[in-house]
Amino acid sequence: MHPLGTAVSQHRRFTAPPFRSTATQRRATVNTTAAHTPYDVDVLVVGAGPAGLTLANLLAREGVDALTITKYPSTAHSPRAHITNQRAMEVYRDLGLEAAVRAVATDNSYLRNNVWATSFAGREIACLETWGAGVERSSDYEAASPTAMCNVPQHRLEPVLLDGALAAGAQVRFDTELIAVAQDEAGVTARVRDRRTGAESALRARYAVGADGARSRVAKQLGFSFTGETDLGAALNIWLEADLTQYCEHRRGTLYWMAQPGNDYWVGSGTWINVTPFTEWVLLVMYDPAEEPDMSEEALIERARLTIGDPDVEITIKSASKWSINHLVADDYRRGRAFLAGDAAHRHPPANGLGTNTSAQDAFNLAWKLAAVLRGQAGDALLDTYSAERQPVGRHVVDRALKSVEDMAGISRALGFEPGQSAEEGWAALDALFGPGEAARARRDEFNTAIELQNHQFNALGTEMDVRYASTAVLADPADEAPERPADRDPNLHFEPSARPGAMLPHARIERERRAQSSIDVVGHGRFALVTGIDDAAWRQAVDEFNAQAAAAGRPGLELVQIAQGGQWHDVFAEWDRLRSVGDAGALLVRPDRVIAARFPAAADAAEARARLGAALDAILGTARLAPA
Repeated sequence: MHPLGTAVSQHRRFTAPPFRSTATQRRATVNTTAAHTPYDVDVLVVGAGPAGLTLANLLAREGVDALTITKYPSTAHSPRAHITNQRAMEVYRDLGLEAAVRAVATDNSYLRNNVWATSFAGREIACLETWGAGVERSSDYEAASPTAMCNVPQHRLEPVLLDGALAAGAQVRFDTELIAVAQDEAGVTARVRDRRTGAESALRARYAVGADGARSRVAKQLGFSFTGETDLGAALNIWLEADLTQYCEHRRGTLYWMAQPGNDYWVGSGTWINVTPFTEWVLLVMYDPAEEPDMSEEALIERARLTIGDPDVEITIKSASKWSINHLVADDYRRGRAFLAGDAAHRHPPANGLGTNTSAQDAFNLAWKLAAVLRGQAGDALLDTYSAERQPVGRHVVDRALKSVEDMAGISRALGFEPGQSAEEGWAALDALFGPGEAARARRDEFNTAIELQNHQFNALGTEMDVRYASTAVLADPADEAPERPADRDPNLHFEPSARPGAMLPHARIERERRAQSSIDVVGHGRFALVTGIDDAAWRQAVDEFNAQAAAAGRPGLELVQIAQGGQWHDVFAEWDRLRSVGDAGALLVRPDRVIAARFPAAADAAEARARLGAALDAILGTARLAPA
């Protein structure tokens, strides 16, 4: 059983015009002629969930002519996903949206505890401090990133992403359903329907991105294949209002797991997901897929009352939905001129809170590559690196999420609950757990071990943060063959920051003119950067010369960022000095998505430095080398 954060929420209709302006409306007008007509847009994004809206933001910032469509009339109308980890928050930070996201989020003090109890009014069985908010792990999370975990339900997150996209000039069109999509060597042709009028029209784009969720029409119609299983379990989410403050304020948390024996499917329990402390919730219950659950309001209230344990609490049902557990990942995220992102590419239970987070990172990886190719600054092969880099991440996320769900079973076993047992038998087993004697002691040890295992779901900093890419957009360094990770540190629980090619640039506290920053803040933002040390005269001259050549040739330039003790950005805590993996005269080439693309030792002179930079960027972007000055 797991709180799969999918519920139905109040309807939030987008009231602004479907296009940003008259000019953008003209540019996005769909075209009904043959497939080989001029393009209506460069990129068609299908789906306006977290993946689609994050991509819309990033493409708009890059000045890409893109259109995002969704069949729905509004942003998400339900809480759905809610845990937003540090890697995703770093993407929103790069976009300048971090503060706006936090403004609609629940205060992080409510992330701290996961509680197991027989009911809200009943016995508290166990508690685990989670999401890096507890005393044991908070310093690990603080050291990993300049931003923090965030609990923001999807129906509050998406309007922030939409507002950011529109402010950047993005075109987002609601009530627009993809009916059919096909591609040829030159582009993608989509047939869309205006769901308000029923009118259909054709749209021609150079590229298409399917960010249209677990039932992706883009994936199905363009022949993407998947590996995994579907319908592994059945669950019911009930979105409701109930004031449970008196039972929760002493132990603030996001998830409350109710463990009860009885005649309901599995252990007759419910998982309560805190949407608005402590009055608005999503209640998740598993059910036997062979038996349709009673969806009447009376039955839903009864399910809620069972795990509240207080008959006087007033309950208001907002809505309910059914869903199933899947374990699927696309075998390739690219087919020709089409790409998949978000749930369209990886479908899994939201254990570990990885769904929205992985979606945001998919977009962060893909956007700059599309922009570079569309500008003629990179070759088509750069787009292949999106799948090469993100598909292994998706596969790992899918496997990890299902493993976390499976790991929950040990708690029920340790409690002594079994399917089909009577309520009396179950309560007796639970009472015996807390009794005297060796048998009870052994059961408590088993129970405590099962709770401790949940750290792999709720304090999995390594899984959340440790992204390592291998592709032609990363230049491997022979010096990286030696392992980085200490043998005694669990890679799921612990994050090992790295300055090796393929890793995200690590966070270090730096400052300039009394202004505190993070090392990740001075790179990214849609540009390539060269991070140097205090002895960087050769690199500075090389970057100046390289940029002059690049400007003349219409190629992307480089921004030089010096991070050093006493440097442009002062490494005041000497954290960067410990992390950088190059000496004072070395340099790191960082991609627009803050991935370290290459690592350079000291250069003999500016000519050698310039040659290295040119060769590296040509290899990464798949372009012909710039002629020497």
